Amino acid sequence: MTTIPPEWLRLREGADAAARSTDLVELLKAQLGGDLTIRDLGCGTGSMGRWLSPKLPGRQRWILHDRDPQLLALAITDNAIAEQRDITGLRASELAGTSLVTASALLDLLTAEEVTDLVQACVKAGSPALFALNVAGKVEFANPDPLDARFEAAFNAHQRRTVDGRTLLGPDATDVAAEAFVDFEVHLRPSPWRLGTDDVALAAEWLRGWVSAAVEAEPDLPGHSYLERRLSDLQVVVHHTDLLAIPKAVW
Repeated sequence: MTTIPPEWLRLREGADAAARSTDLVELLKAQLGGDLTIRDLGCGTGSMGRWLSPKLPGRQRWILHDRDPQLLALAITDNAIAEQRDITGLRASELAGTSLVTASALLDLLTAEEVTDLVQACVKAGSPALFALNVAGKVEFANPDPLDARFEAAFNAHQRRTVDGRTLLGPDATDVAAEAFVDFEVHLRPSPWRLGTDDVALAAEWLRGWVSAAVEAEPDLPGHSYLERRLSDLQVVVHHTDLLAIPKAVW
């Protein structure tokens, strides 16, 4: 998987925190008790832990997983340990004693097989899972442009591209994960970024990446002129979906 620059993760942290579903956290808290062991997959700089940890009860031990040692170094805290690894190899036996598996902006970077294997590991271990900020494939600009739909479709095609033999799920990831959580209750909530005049730096950086990816997928698109037009008046809602999966009660 592609290494993500820490600068981008820092830039988006505030918008991520505002977007994630607190409603799902309340549902999750009803399932948790005692000391908690939480695994954060693809933890990046640790923003998921900074957001979620204060919202959960009790003593917590976080296990942070990422392939990038630089990001792990930035994420580590007093109540966390770091494991540099490829999370696509995580198995149910490794999740024994895990109170919660969580990740943010991860599933859409995986393949259908990788998402299914990860979900099955959670199911076999009986571990609840909270997967936040999964790309939904929908963008809404405050002021529509005739080319918005073409760029959105091209970006979604780029999200589903094949890289080194791996066909990424992109906006299909949430549906694939939800279907694979057999015998779990699955709860979905919208978690959109709402970017306006207070988020100029993030909105501009997001737009440049969004347009660049779209043009990579469809080179005939007029990327430069569209980008310049959009940057001059940029208010946008970028849709994501949060997923909470908890084992069904057995009576």
